[in-house]
Amino acid sequence: MTEPIDRARAPAPVPDEGVAEGPLHERLLEAIRREFPRFEVLPKRGSALQRAIGRVLAVVTLGGQRHYMTRYHTVLFGKLYVPDVWDTMDDRARYVLLRHERVHLRQRRQMGDVVMAFVYLLPIFPLGLAWGRARIEWEAYVETIVATAEVYGLEAARGLEGEIVRRYTGPDYGWMWPFPATVRRWFREVIAGLTRP
Repeated sequence: MTEPIDRARAPAPVPDEGVAEGPLHERLLEAIRREFPRFEVLPKRGSALQRAIGRVLAVVTLGGQRHYMTRYHTVLFGKLYVPDVWDTMDDRARYVLLRHERVHLRQRRQMGDVVMAFVYLLPIFPLGLAWGRARIEWEAYVETIVATAEVYGLEAARGLEGEIVRRYTGPDYGWMWPFPATVRRWFREVIAGLTRP
């Protein structure tokens, strides 16, 4: 039997998501559409609401989050709004991203739009210490870490630590959890779980 850590270093067999053929992310998209029939992937550039959100975020973060329209993918009202970079992402990168965003779709289904928006924006503060947003995003980032280990290997998953810590403690999400040691501990617990037999 292969040691768990060795399985994680090599790309693991990825679940087919119920579709037998096609690129990995397309199979996942089909599974998401079966689970969420109204789901669509839409360009951010074509949405006035997304452009308005991008402007507001740039203002409230004093220019810290100025990449909302160009780098960040956003689930809102059961749709995935993608920046132009979506067109240049390879199959595996799209797959990992979709795994993250599917978590948000499931959270929305569980909580509903109003409750999810409240939890995402208010407890404890909208900026600087956003416990609700930190927890919602953590569920999705756990999926990002796991999916990355599956398709790129454990070392690639470990390599996400700095970027995830930066996102939590910096302006990208409004300094939602400004405690890097806590985020590093959460991250390492997930990695430890991937290496356990």
